[in-house]
Amino acid sequence: MYKTLYTREYQQMLALLRAKRTDAQVSQVELARRLTWTQADVSKCETGVRRLDVIELRIWLKALGCELADFVRELDSCAPLLPGKILPPAIPRQ
Repeated sequence: MYKTLYTREYQQMLALLRAKRTDAQVSQVELARRLTWTQADVSKCETGVRRLDVIELRIWLKALGCELADFVRELDSCAPLLPGKILPPAIPRQ
């Protein structure tokens, strides 16, 4: 299975996620409190050690006062997918 964890695009997503938190002037400790997680869990997600699924991402963004759809639009504008780089050849493109 193709892994996206170490791609440039995934790293840009993490950078945007960190920027959303810092722009909101929320520390990792405060975000962890809002999520009922540990600060270590927040750090692991922001550094790419632990992946967020889409539901967790939505909850994370809500805790920062952001909407998932807005985040995805912003991510798409700053980190567009490179043709042929993200989707493996076995997955048909539309």
